[in-house]
Amino acid sequence: MPVYESVFMEDGETTRKIALETERPPQVEVHVWTIQKGILQHFHIEKISKRMFEELHHFKLVTRTTLSQWKIFTEGEAQISQMCSSRVCRTELEDLVKVLYLERSEKGHC
Repeated sequence: MPVYESVFMEDGETTRKIALETERPPQVEVHVWTIQKGILQHFHIEKISKRMFEELHHFKLVTRTTLSQWKIFTEGEAQISQMCSSRVCRTELEDLVKVLYLERSEKGHC
């Protein structure tokens, strides 16, 4: 399943969006993180149609993932959203995104 990312920075605030395209239902799930000075200020999830997503040109394809990796990502995201609302969590957020990347052994072997 394709995973996309968009990062927008303005006035010390970063909005990072991670999007997963699904076939059933045919939609895109967009996870939006608003970060100020390394602290996660706001987190929410939007579900939009594939057609609407295709009109958004600020996303770039970053990897492909599996449903099981996405589940690990969303569970970790829920924990981080609570843990990082009062302290700096730059490394935790970066590590969480790495979960979506398939291990080389999963990609390279036939």
